[in-house]
Amino acid sequence: MTGTIHSLSNQDQIAYWNGEAGARWVAEQERLDAMMAATTIALLDAADPQAGEHVLDVGCGCGTTSIALMESVGPNGKVLGLDVSAPMLEVARRRGREADLSGLTFQEADAATASLSPGTFDLLSSRFGVMFFADPVVAFRNLRRALKPSGRLAFVCWRDWRQNEWVRVPVMAVQPHVPPQPPLAPEDPGPFAFARIARLRTILAASGFDAITVRPLNGSGLFGETLEEGVQYLSGFGPISRMLGPASELERARAMSALREALRPFAAQGSIMFGLAQWLVTARVA
Repeated sequence: MTGTIHSLSNQDQIAYWNGEAGARWVAEQERLDAMMAATTIALLDAADPQAGEHVLDVGCGCGTTSIALMESVGPNGKVLGLDVSAPMLEVARRRGREADLSGLTFQEADAATASLSPGTFDLLSSRFGVMFFADPVVAFRNLRRALKPSGRLAFVCWRDWRQNEWVRVPVMAVQPHVPPQPPLAPEDPGPFAFARIARLRTILAASGFDAITVRPLNGSGLFGETLEEGVQYLSGFGPISRMLGPASELERARAMSALREALRPFAAQGSIMFGLAQWLVTARVA
């Protein structure tokens, strides 16, 4: 891959998630929650939150996982959802109030540098929220300090982009028609930063975790009921949106045409369903 899913610094990530990306995630919250429903269930099963526990939800977004965790730990438990996106946290707080979950709070903060009380949490959980750190060891050490000595973590992250149809198919279609972008190294922050198991294990071990398990989690997601719905969704969201950003009007038209043709065989099957290739990771404080 030649940089189509490029790296952003921590500050750039914060700006990105407080701008167009955050607004888009808010607008697409229900679709994304439905797409990730099976992933969320698998994460909760692995995390195994217990009644009365204190949980830290990293990259909580619009609050779906935080609410599910709060329902699991019950009225004597607490959940703190962390995210850098003010637009998504606004939705999360509203949803928390509507659910009348008094033990649920949200904080706008970068988990890599957030000031968290040491030894507070029983569980660190995250659904696709931990792959964007500029220095993941520093970030995970900060989070590990917030865990109790008996603390544990569970998170879901993406496997290699080539194993994820939702990225591979549109990217390979669009890439020849848009301006080249800076190369993305495997260790750069981004959705696929933890694609390699060896690197993932090394980061967690260096951060003070052991009993590390990494297992594949496969699923599928609906990216459009029709061809045009799929084209509009994928072109306005995620890596394709970024690829189209610097494109000229002519380049964009060609890229959109190529994307439409790449999606056509999937739409012919009734809807656009793509495979989701993920890692489900668990560990304990060493």
